[in-house]
Amino acid sequence: MSRTIKSSSYYRKLMLWLLEEDKQTKEGAYSKEQGHKKHVWWQVMCLTGVDYFSTLGYQPGIAALAAGSLSPLATLILVLLTLFGALPIYRQIAAQSPHGEGSIAMLEHLLPWWQGKFFVLCLLGFVGTDFIITITLSAADATAHIIENPLAPHFLESQAVAITLILIALLGAVFLRGFQEAIGIAVCLVGIYLLLNLITIGIGALEIVRQPSLITDWQSALLTSHSNPLAMLGVAVLLFPKLALGLSGFETGVVVMPLVKGSDSDTDEYPTGRIRHTRKLLTVAACIMSFFLVSSSLVTTLLIPPAEFKAGGEASGRALAYIAHRYLGNGFGTVYDLSTIAILWFAGASAMAGLLNVVPRYLPRYGMAPNWTRITRPLVLVYTIVAIAVTILFEANVEAQGGAYATGVLVLMTSAAVAVTLSSRRQGTERATFAFGLITLVFVYTTIVNIIERPEGIRIATFFITAIVATSLISRVWRSTELRVEQVEMDEAAHQFITEAGQDTIRFIANRLSAGDAQKYYLKEKEVREDNHIPSVEPVLFLEIQISDASEFADIVRVKGITVEGYRILRAESGSVPNAIAAILLYTRDQTHKLPHAYFGWVEGNPIQYLLRFILFGEGDIAVVTREVLRKAEKNPELRPGIHVGG
Repeated sequence: MSRTIKSSSYYRKLMLWLLEEDKQTKEGAYSKEQGHKKHVWWQVMCLTGVDYFSTLGYQPGIAALAAGSLSPLATLILVLLTLFGALPIYRQIAAQSPHGEGSIAMLEHLLPWWQGKFFVLCLLGFVGTDFIITITLSAADATAHIIENPLAPHFLESQAVAITLILIALLGAVFLRGFQEAIGIAVCLVGIYLLLNLITIGIGALEIVRQPSLITDWQSALLTSHSNPLAMLGVAVLLFPKLALGLSGFETGVVVMPLVKGSDSDTDEYPTGRIRHTRKLLTVAACIMSFFLVSSSLVTTLLIPPAEFKAGGEASGRALAYIAHRYLGNGFGTVYDLSTIAILWFAGASAMAGLLNVVPRYLPRYGMAPNWTRITRPLVLVYTIVAIAVTILFEANVEAQGGAYATGVLVLMTSAAVAVTLSSRRQGTERATFAFGLITLVFVYTTIVNIIERPEGIRIATFFITAIVATSLISRVWRSTELRVEQVEMDEAAHQFITEAGQDTIRFIANRLSAGDAQKYYLKEKEVREDNHIPSVEPVLFLEIQISDASEFADIVRVKGITVEGYRILRAESGSVPNAIAAILLYTRDQTHKLPHAYFGWVEGNPIQYLLRFILFGEGDIAVVTREVLRKAEKNPELRPGIHVGG
C-alpha cells in the first residue's frame, strides 16, 4: 500500500514538473518581442549563423556527391541565387515584417478566411520538416565527425545511429531542464568555426597552387564528361537544386529581428533602425556564406578523390574535416572536429527553440492548439521523439536527409518569394513585381526539381502537415465552445441602453438582421413575448450579431447602440455568433450586477449540419451553443445568464 502511495506521489510530482511553464524558454530568441535584450546586428548574425554557417560541415560533401566535378560551377549558381534571389527577397521581408513574424505572417495577411489558415498550417508542416531535419541532420553530421576522427575508438564506427540518438536526447534534456539563448556562446562558436574553416580552406588553396596538376586533372575530367562550356553550364543549372542546403538561414534571420538593436528614432510601428541593421545582417551573412561555399567546393572537389565522398568514405558528410586532418595533421583536425561538433549541436538547439515558438505564434490564435502545447516540456518530448524516429528512419545518414532538409528550406523560401511578389503587386511597383516574380519562378523550379529528385522530403513534410492539420482541427472543435472574446467594447448609446434596462429585468431578443425595418422588429418582439409570457410593460433589447471572419478564433466585440422607430438594438460583429452573445451577456451582468436573459427561437434541421455550420461559419444552433459557452465560462449556475428557447 505504501509503495502504491509513493508511486502515485512520484507520478504527481513528475506531471507537475512536466506541465510547469518554462519561462526561460519562452524568453528565448523566437518568443514575443517584449522584454528582449537587444544586441548589435553582428552578434545576432552569429545566432543565426550557428544554423546557417554550420552547413559547411556537410554541404561541400553533399555538393561533390551530387554534382561531381561540376560541383564548383553548380555551387557558383547557388551563390548567385543566394545573392540576387534569396537576399533581395528577405531584405523586403525584413522591411514588411519587422517584428519577427517572417514570411508566413505576410502570406497569412494576404489570404483571407479559412484559406489563409490552412495555407499557414501547410507552411508550418514545412517549418517542422526544416527544423526537425536540422536537428537530425546536424546531429548525424556531428556523429560523422566523431566517428571519422583518427583518435576515436574503432568500435564507434558501427554505432552511428546510437551516437546520433544520444546527441538528440542530450539536446532534448537541455530543453527539458530549461534553455536560455546565449548570443555570447553563438558568437564564440561561429568565430572559432569560421576561423578554422578559413585556415583549412586557405591550406587547401595553397596545396592546389603547389600542385598545378590538380587543376589540369579537374579540367580534363570536366571536358571528358562534357563537350563544351555551354553543356557544362546547362548540366550545372540542372544539378544546382541538389545543393539547396546552402540556402538555409534566411528565414531564421528575419525571425530573430526583435533581438536586433535599432536606433533611438525607431517606433513600434516601423523600427527603421532595426530594419536597416537586419538588412546588414542578412547581407553580410550571405556574403560570408557565399565565399565559403564557393571556396570550400573548389578545394574539396580538387583535393578529395571522388570515392571518398560516397557513403563509407572518409569524406562522407565531412569533406572539410578530411582536408583539415590530411593537410594540417590530426591535432588540428581534432580541434576542427570539436568545433564542428559544437556548432552542429548548437544548430540543433537553435532549431529546437524555433520549433517551441512556432506553435504558440500561430496555432493558439486560430484555436488550433491543444492546451498542453502552450507548455514547453511536453512539446520538447514530442519533438525529441519525432527527431529520434526520423534518425532511425534515415539511419543517421547525412546525405539521405539532405533532400528532406532542402525541401523544407526551399518551400519556405518559395513562399517568401511569393509573399514579396504579391506584396509588390499590391503596392503597384511593376518593375519590382516582375523581378520578384522571376525569382519566384526560379525557386519554384528549384523546389520542384528537388522534390522529384529526392521525394523523401515531401513525404516527411506531408507527415508533418497531416499531423498539424489533424491536431489543429480536433483542437478547434474541442475549443470552439470557449468564450473566445478578448474584450467587449460598447459605445455610448449601447451603454445607455444597458443602464436603462438594468432598472428592470434585462431581456435580450436574439435577432438575425434582415431588412431592419420596424415591422420586422414588431413581429419578432410579439412572437417572443407570446412564446415566453413576457409582460408588454417590460422593456426588451434586440441583440444582433453579424459574422465577420468565422475563421478567426478570438476577437474584440464592439457593440453599437441603434434605435429604429423606438426599438432599441445592440449590433456587433464577430467570428462566432454564440460566443459573442455569451460574452455580451456576461459583460452586461458584470456592468449591471443583474442576470440578463436571452431569448431564442428553435431551429429545425440536421444537428450535424448545424454543428458544421457553427465550426466553419460561426452560426449553427445558436441557443444551444450559447448555453454551452456560458456553462464553460461561468461554473456557478446561479451566476449564469438565462437562456430561453421558444417557438
